[in-house]
Amino acid sequence: MELGLAAKVVLISGGTSGIGLEAAKEFLQEGAAVVLMGRSRERGLAAVESLRESAEPERILFCAGDVRSEEDCRQAVAETVLHFGRLDVLVNSAGIYKEGALEDLEEETLTDILDINVKGVFHLSKAALPHLKRARGNIVNVASDAGVHGNYFCAAYCASKGAVVLFTRALALETAAFGVRVNAIAPGDILTPLTEAQLGRGAEREKSLQEMASVYPLGRIGTPAEAASLIVFLASARASFVTGAVYGIDGGLTA
Repeated sequence: MELGLAAKVVLISGGTSGIGLEAAKEFLQEGAAVVLMGRSRERGLAAVESLRESAEPERILFCAGDVRSEEDCRQAVAETVLHFGRLDVLVNSAGIYKEGALEDLEEETLTDILDINVKGVFHLSKAALPHLKRARGNIVNVASDAGVHGNYFCAAYCASKGAVVLFTRALALETAAFGVRVNAIAPGDILTPLTEAQLGRGAEREKSLQEMASVYPLGRIGTPAEAASLIVFLASARASFVTGAVYGIDGGLTA
């Protein structure tokens, strides 16, 4: 069975790096057009250039925007539809990770976590929904293993990703009658810039990476390509009877 993504239009928040950028590459390989939404114009244009090495430039667009802003989210959707004429798939991949004891949590940090990880998903999904209903399209959210179980010194982040998990299930019920599917992936540690920032450099990086990998039954952490492949599957015709699902991709961590 074909993936059925040729000529589809995909908007990806956080699409300029990590899982989002890797997903863009895979959607392009399947014949889709992609729109990358990110805060940094410099990083966005660099991402577009990297994608143009293997796909036609006319299938790639960058929209500068911050998912914390409802207006930016509306504008990104509007630019997508103006440029490509439709919107079929939304991937909510933008997110930040912060850890630490609750007693040390600053209100500013909590606000950032909730605004990006939770409100960003709400804002962009709300803006995209009328177009997804017309296209009978779908949404794929990037949650986390931390959204389905607790992690040490990670209460705020866990709460934010737990919200994404239940938002996914609730919105799936709300939109099913319109033929719109809503699913999520729940990755464990994936070797992205977000993860690299926790590892340090040189020998310290290798030691930290070994310690991180040691808790996974498969003995390693995941790659952006592995997470991206699951996103593309859930967005595809092969997952046409899948909605309200939260797929773990965590090397057996939550087994």
